[in-house]
Order: sequence, then C-alpha cells, then structure tokens
Amino acid sequence: MTIYPSRLIEEAVTEISRLPGIGKKSALRLVLHLLKREPEVVRTLANAIIEVREKTSYCKTCGNIADSDECAICTSHKRDKGIICIVEDSRDVLAIENTGQYNGVYHVLGGVISPIDGIGPDELSIQPLIDRLNKNPREIKEIILALSPTMEGDTTAFYVSKKIKSFSLKISSISRGIPIGGELEYTDEITLGRSILSRISYQTGD
Repeated sequence: MTIYPSRLIEEAVTEISRLPGIGKKSALRLVLHLLKREPEVVRTLANAIIEVREKTSYCKTCGNIADSDECAICTSHKRDKGIICIVEDSRDVLAIENTGQYNGVYHVLGGVISPIDGIGPDELSIQPLIDRLNKNPREIKEIILALSPTMEGDTTAFYVSKKIKSFSLKISSISRGIPIGGELEYTDEITLGRSILSRISYQTGD
C-alpha cells in the first residue's frame, strides 16, 4: 500500500486514477508534477476541465460533440449530406476524420447494444436516426455502418440495418481490414481509411 505524504495528495491521486488508463502510480506522478507548476497554470487546467464538462453540448442532428446546437460537420457546406456514417461515439468520429478519407456526415449512437451491461436499443440514438431518415428521405442515399467488429458492434449493426431496411437507400459496412474484436478508435488511420473506401454492401439475411 502506498503511503502518501499528505491527505490532499492522496485525494488528488484517487480522483485522477479514476480516469481511464491512469493507475495510481501515473496519477501520483501527475499530482507531483502539478505541485511544481505555478498556481495559475494549475488553475487554468482545472477551469478547462470544468468548462469542457459544463459547456460542451451535443449536436441535435448527429449527436456528435459540439459547441452549439449543431456540430461543424453537420453545418459544413463541403460535406456530402447524402451519406451518413453510423458510429458508436464521438471518439470514432475523431478516428475517421483523422483518416481524411470520408466526406459525408455522421450519426452517433452513444454506445452499442450490450445486454450484459444493461444497454438495449432504447438506450441508443436509433429512433433519432429513423426520424432523421424520415425527415430527409430523398437527400440521404447511403448509410455506412462503421461499428467496431465485436459481438456487440455486430449485434448493433444488424439491429440498425433491420430498422432502416424499409428506406430505399444503400446500406454498407466498413470492410474487415480491422481485426475481429478490435475497437475502431484504436485502429491505425491507414487501415481505417482503406476500410471506409472499400466498404461493402451490408447483408442482413432474412
């Protein structure tokens, strides 16, 4: 058990170690580093964290992170509004954008179907997607299912494809250049970019 020189340091380490990918040792190094910085620098960091939590909103159209009612991608005149890429969360949007190979828009589900975690279709942004398709039936011509090739991702892709099958549009999925069981956000940009460019027609089976 680690013995801390101060209760305040111990509390700071405990809170920072709650962040994903950061253990107690890494948290302690961060806390000790912050102790050496000027108070104003630490205060600026703290304020930035508070503001990103309290002021960041989500796009009313696609569900991506935004600074206003709509994100920069949805409001851009350079994007192809006829292609919607379905992703799990905003991290996947960032991953795909970094490839520079996609020029359509997105729809963020906010997760994947996972009965073990108590996440069903109603907890995801699937109905807003259907509403979006009903609102613009002629504008949207293709849906790309860009979900991680895990059991949960495949289950979600199958469910979404069934729900939107009645719409007269192309349903495709990214090609399997991504390892089975892998997470989309951790895939290298070249592989992810090629997977989007070489997407294939999605078959649901009847």
